Amino acid sequence: MQNQNAAAGFGVLAKYGSDKMAKDQPPVSKSSVKPISRRTLLQSASAAAVAGMIGGRSFAQPKSAARPAAASADKSKTFPDKFLWGCATAGHQVEGNNTSSDLWLIEHLPGSIFKEPSGDACDHYHLYPQDISMLADLGFNTYRFSLEWARIEPEEGSFSNAELEHYRRMLATCREHHLTTLLTYSHFSLPRWFAFKGGWQNPGAPDLYARFCEKATKHLGDLVDYASTFNEPDVPQLLNWISLAGMPGGTNFTEMFRTGLDKVRRQVNSPEFANFFLGDGMKIRDGVIAAHHKGRAAMKSVRSDMPVGFNLAMSDDQPAPEDSHLAEKQADVYGPWLEIAKHEDYLGVQTYSRAVVGKRDLPPPKGAELTQVGWEFYPECVEHVVRYASKQTGVPIIVTENGISTNDDTRRVEYVQRALAGLKRAIDDGVDVRGYVAWSLLDNFEWMSGFDPKFGIVAVDRVTQRRTIKPSGAMLGNIARRNSL
Repeated sequence: MQNQNAAAGFGVLAKYGSDKMAKDQPPVSKSSVKPISRRTLLQSASAAAVAGMIGGRSFAQPKSAARPAAASADKSKTFPDKFLWGCATAGHQVEGNNTSSDLWLIEHLPGSIFKEPSGDACDHYHLYPQDISMLADLGFNTYRFSLEWARIEPEEGSFSNAELEHYRRMLATCREHHLTTLLTYSHFSLPRWFAFKGGWQNPGAPDLYARFCEKATKHLGDLVDYASTFNEPDVPQLLNWISLAGMPGGTNFTEMFRTGLDKVRRQVNSPEFANFFLGDGMKIRDGVIAAHHKGRAAMKSVRSDMPVGFNLAMSDDQPAPEDSHLAEKQADVYGPWLEIAKHEDYLGVQTYSRAVVGKRDLPPPKGAELTQVGWEFYPECVEHVVRYASKQTGVPIIVTENGISTNDDTRRVEYVQRALAGLKRAIDDGVDVRGYVAWSLLDNFEWMSGFDPKFGIVAVDRVTQRRTIKPSGAMLGNIARRNSL
């Protein structure tokens, strides 16, 4: 089995390239590459055919082929049958040219809170056949991605069948590669018109979102395995607890965004403008909670058996030695959502590090290893968070995001290995965990930080859009293929 896995891994690296192979090979001349237009992509007979055009021969197993048996593996390292192994992306971060969205607008304002515009991003909008094929070839069985509401409903009440068909082709491509789909209906970005109406602070927002959810589910629901109403809806509250290093008086992200909102409203000449990041955190939470309930009901009205949940951002919260407000933080940030999750089909948890909680989250300990974005290197957060979330809700848990931002892929390898070892301990103790989804498949646009943070298991050349598999991608893919550490 080890030899079989190694051979499969080598085949994938030969097809897509690895870090070492990319360095060893001379650049490909433009004359040797056959250009593929958007029209060619859209006119192809099937998504699988497109994947073949872009990426060459597929190494994904045919439908009749079963996953290699894990009987010979050490039982202490083997994960449950049908465990979900995947990678995640988000539309605005990878698709490129999301021009009808609120974030695209803000990215291009003078003095933007974004370091740089998203631009073409990873051009996943056009290259998804190649990327999905690569994901399957690596050994994964699950893909988590999101819809861009701004593409589907670029103007209020005007829905694009062409864009709905685009996402249907993405889902169909996942089916052709035997990937379970985790579809997020809202991952931060919003239609521009929705933001001009006040975003989630608008009393009519929940009904507008429910209409979108119903429309999308009617067109796509039969191809969705798990649906999520919202990605990290607790972020506005979570940011209240995070102080910004070097800022006076312990300024937090919420205060920074409040200043940014006033500026944006002046720039776009709209006193009502607000979105997921910019606005009144409590009003946003109230609006999103109402939208979750109405959106979920709309999804279930179309397909009652579709599993629906949401994805919660969670730190591994630990008490400071003195004056800890840990319980207060958990009640403020997670409390309302964990209560709602008790009635959901599953809960997605998204965790990257720990937080030592005093009056607010304290800076990482002195001497601690930090990632590119300043978070402590602490892979044990996965085990601790799934135990906490499961205990609080009693529903199946899926780790829908976990990873680190680093240019040193050896640190990513160690992080993932330790995170999975802790996850396995929790599962062995009876915690009902159904899957592990890494953030992210691709190095992508990381919101206000631009393209600098590298979370991907696959590198992306932003000039050529060439994908290069990192050693961590091959390593995690082999774990997924054999369903065992």
